[in-house]
Formats: sequence, C-alpha cells, structure tokens
Amino acid sequence: MRELVYTGFMSLDGVVDSPGATSEGHRGGGWVMDTEFVPEAFSLKGEELAETTALLFGRRSYEAFAAVWPDSEDHSAYKELPKYVASSTLGEDALVDGWGPTTILRSSADVAALKAEDGGAIFIHGSAELARNLADADLIDRYNLLVFPVLLGAGKSLFSRADRDRLRLHLRESATYGNGVAKLVYDVKR
Repeated sequence: MRELVYTGFMSLDGVVDSPGATSEGHRGGGWVMDTEFVPEAFSLKGEELAETTALLFGRRSYEAFAAVWPDSEDHSAYKELPKYVASSTLGEDALVDGWGPTTILRSSADVAALKAEDGGAIFIHGSAELARNLADADLIDRYNLLVFPVLLGAGKSLFSRADRDRLRLHLRESATYGNGVAKLVYDVKR
C-alpha cells in the first residue's frame, strides 16, 4: 500500500492558500514571502524530494502548478514523476504535455485504488479542498507541515470542520527555526 502525504505551508490559524501571492482574493496572500528566509526552515521540502514517487493535485492546484513547475529548475526533480489530478471536470485535453505522465482520477474511490497499489509515497501539494475531502475519507497517512507565525483570519483551511470521529496523530518529527516557522510531521494513527 502506498502512503499518501499532504505537504504544505500553513498559517498558525490553519490557512493554506495564497502562501506566495494573492491569487485566492483575500488580503492575507503572500504570507510566506513576508517571513524572513532561513534556508533550514525549508529543508523539509528537499527531504521530500527523495521520498516522492508521484504527485497528486486537485484541479485548481494542478492548473496553477502546471503553469510554472514544468520549466522551474527548483522543481525539475518532479518533472518526470507520475502525476494524478483528482477532478470530476478536467478533460484530457487540459493536461500539460512534457511534464511526465498524468492521470485524471474522478473520485476518492479512485484515490483509494491508487493507494492500494504497490509503490512509494504520493505527495499532495496545495489542493486544500482535495486534502480535506481525502482526510474525511480517511485516506491521508501523513501531514508534512511548515507552520508560519502569522494569523490570517481568511482563506482556505486544510482541515474540515465536519463532525467526524476523532483522528489521532503521532508526531514523527518537529523543529523550530529562528524565523518563527515550525516543522511538524504527523503520522495518522489507525
């Protein structure tokens, strides 16, 4: 069985959208860029490269990343990896050429089937709505979070507010950095 990992930047109040720009339309966008850059605070991103065997996106995040990552030197290690897009509306004609094999998954059942296959870790970048839905379906296995010292008040939350059974997490790894960023890596306990 493959591990499904959500990785992302998050504000202290749980917002995961618009870390680098104001694309979500609230005034709090760009909050990662407002934090002093400390290289070791971002070392988790480099560590993830060694583990990533596939990427999973929601439609909106796929469209945003596909416009930038295929030609980005910082993301060149991801170029040929298999990519999956969870979308009920995206057509095959909207997939980006030259960015590795890409498969559209139409449901959380399709994601569950992908997880059941042999292979390594699948990482979800961005895709807050997808991550919430997959967490509610008990499909997320780990959270790799960089929590930034900012409260935004508006924006998309990573976690659902649905009334659900309690989900326990096990802290695998943590660190704090001089710029106030905290690394929190949690395994979902089952």
